[in-house]
This record gives sequence, structure tokens and C-alpha cells, in this order.
Amino acid sequence: MNDNLEYQPSGQVLIVGGYGIVGTALTRLAAPSWPLLLTGRNPQRGAQLADEYNLEVRKWDLDDPTPFTASVRAVISTVNDPGDRVLRAAVSAGIPYVDITRWTSRLTRAVAQTSLLSPTAPVLLSSAWMGGVVSIVAASLAEDLGGLQQIDVAIRYDTNDRAGADSVDFIDRLGQDFEITENGHPHVLSPLSDTRWIDIAGYRTKVARLDTPEQLTFPMTLGATSAATRIGFSSNASTTALLVAKTMGLFRWGSGERWRGLRRSLLYSPGTGGTAHIRIDVHGAHGSRTAHISDPAGQAHLTALGGLLGLQNVLDPKAQPGVGFPESTTSLTEALAELKRHGVTILNS
Repeated sequence: MNDNLEYQPSGQVLIVGGYGIVGTALTRLAAPSWPLLLTGRNPQRGAQLADEYNLEVRKWDLDDPTPFTASVRAVISTVNDPGDRVLRAAVSAGIPYVDITRWTSRLTRAVAQTSLLSPTAPVLLSSAWMGGVVSIVAASLAEDLGGLQQIDVAIRYDTNDRAGADSVDFIDRLGQDFEITENGHPHVLSPLSDTRWIDIAGYRTKVARLDTPEQLTFPMTLGATSAATRIGFSSNASTTALLVAKTMGLFRWGSGERWRGLRRSLLYSPGTGGTAHIRIDVHGAHGSRTAHISDPAGQAHLTALGGLLGLQNVLDPKAQPGVGFPESTTSLTEALAELKRHGVTILNS
């Protein structure tokens, strides 16, 4: 690809996928702070949003080899970028970059790709759950505990929530074993295993293991000897359907494109709105701490808030060039205050 991005310190912030469900939420959050440029496959879908905020929308189809050109101050990707097209264009041009959409294997590849390009600007890979919000809250809990031992994340996925197709991409990973760190050692785990019942913000929820990027980064960035992320659903029927499908082997024999619709039908039924609930338990040498995160505006809004925090991070004049992760931010207190300012409840115990 011959995309030509140019760094312009006073230019627009480019939101790739800026009028999708998460992208729209991010656009509404970011528009008061920066001039924005939205891109996607079908710019006409973003016309009303562009008119509402008096901003620019252009076509950039990542599957179309036509080169894309723009001068911008930062880039944030809210869509899957399987060929690293957006990442390569931004990093090569020395433009601050944020990504909130990668699962673990693609995040690992992004780290390698970025390192090969020798970045001269901040590159924030913020694909942990909800755009890195989980990582920020976990890092705040881990402060002062000393000798961090275990971080457990439990997600209550509201099946009535509004969700874009990319938000359930993790369902295509449920046929693939993944590596986690347990007691300081690598361990291979099967998705939807190790089920348990957890109280998440007052809801008794059955949860099971899921491959997410924070399980890779927490041992490296926070020094956790073990990290676990589990997911459960507001609908017991959805939880049961996924566990039965796994037992029947659907995610292995039905892993190809032919069965994609069936796999996604088990979960992807976007509703009119719901509440995002997450529980984080952190255990260290000096005790344990728990946080319940709730966003009544839903998972898209919470993910977009993660993206907003990411943009604030990479555009901070003190931000350093190179790869970073959301839990490594030096502004945890400010980040938590920003979440609360936008209606997110974080209850610590």
C-alpha cells in the first residue's frame, strides 16, 4: 500500500471507522477537543454525524488498494486492521497512534511491526477490554499492593446492548487455545474453560475464560504472576448456547467462513442499549482490592472512553516515542477522573 499520511501538529485527529457504533461514540466525545477527520468504507453513512459536528468525512476502505492521503496530528483505529495498513501508515509518518481493536495475536504482531519501523512518536496499543479501561482501573488497584500476584477480570456482556460487528470478533477466537501466565509460567488454555460464578456489580454471572490482550501485558507491565479474564452474559441462554457450542466443537469444525453467520448468531443480536459491567480483583503481597466498573451508556461508550483516554495519552506533550499499553500511563488519577466525569461508576473495596 502507498498510503501517504503526513504529521501536522495543528491538523485533524483521524478516526478510522469514525462513524461506526464505537467510532460514533468516540467522535461525540472527541469533537469538543480536536478537529476530526472520519474515514470508512461508506462515507455517506457518516454524513449526518459530520454535519452535526461540522467535521470532515472521507473514504478509506482498508480492503481497497487505492492510496489514502491526509495530514493529521494523531490517528486512532476503531476497526480491524488485519494488514496493519493504518498502523504502518501512521508509524512510518511519525504520527501519534492509538489502536483499540486488536486481539492478542494481532497485538503481538503490531508490537513487532512497530519495532521494525522504529517509531518516532507514541504508539498506544490499547486493545485490552473496553479500549484499555480495564487496564487503567487494574493498574490503579495495583498501586501500593506490592509484589503483585494475581489480576482477575470478570466481564458481564449485556446482550441487549448496542454493538457493532467488530465487537463480537472474539467469538471467532473461541476455537483456538491461547497462552496465559499462571504462577509466573506460560500455560496454554482452552477458551470457555475454567467456568465459575462471580458477583459482578450485584449480578450473579457465570463466566469462563477468554483470550484478551491484558492477559499478555499485565505480567510484563504490572508484574502480575497470574492474569485471568473471564466473560459471562446477561442472558443465561447466551452463556449456555456458547458453552454447548464449544462442547460440540462448533468453534473448531465450524471455524471457516461458511459457518461464520452461525457462530455470530449465538451472540450478535444488537439491541437498543444496555449497561456495561466489569469486576476486577487484584491480589498482592500487601492485600487485595476489588473494583466494579459500570457504564449505563453501554460497552460502545465505555470502549470509546478508552479511545478518548488513549488520544489524550499520545497527544500529551510529555508522551514518549515507542510502544506503550494503557496500564502504563503515568496519569492514572486523571484517567479515572475522566471516566467518572463521563458517567462511569467505579466502586472500590
